[in-house]
Amino acid sequence: MDCDTNIVGHFYDKYDTKNPIERKLTAGFLQAVSKLYEKVGPQTVLEVGCGEGILADYLLGKEPGVLMMHACDVSLDSVRPGLDDSISFGQASIYQLPYTDNSFELVLCCEVLEHLTLPPIGLYELCRVASRAVIVSTPWEPVWRLLNMVRGKYLQELGNTPGHIQHFTRRGLLRLIEGQLNILHVERPLPWTVVLAEPR
Repeated sequence: MDCDTNIVGHFYDKYDTKNPIERKLTAGFLQAVSKLYEKVGPQTVLEVGCGEGILADYLLGKEPGVLMMHACDVSLDSVRPGLDDSISFGQASIYQLPYTDNSFELVLCCEVLEHLTLPPIGLYELCRVASRAVIVSTPWEPVWRLLNMVRGKYLQELGNTPGHIQHFTRRGLLRLIEGQLNILHVERPLPWTVVLAEPR
């Protein structure tokens, strides 16, 4: 099957924004992901679509028992210097993860599926390499686009962030995940949906 080889997203550094409202929203996102992450208490973790590497670095401090934190993306150009040096980074496409089945207790994939032409194929790969759990998040549509428009962004695109080719309502994301995993918990930090699920 012909899949995207380069999944390009719009780079926006939500972790360093000076806008107090955006900072509060980002804090809610991190709290939601952390809550689900701590429910799993993994020793081996893979983050797919790591971007800057900030989320992996943040979560590493939440679980002292993590023995391996690996992060990958189609390009590592955005990875920040100065992250915890125990995080290992690799270049990989979500469509063809270079890891054996059940390699990681927990696989994280935050704000990636909305960039994919074929989200079910990407989700399949996440399930394949996860032995215990998967955490997935996407922007909550159409609220995401409405908030973009309120702040005067991407008005000609009706608030659609460049690179977003899928637009998941909460129900739509859950339907996609339920096709391949058992959903355990759902967090709803504005304006995201964050799901903890287990492979079948």
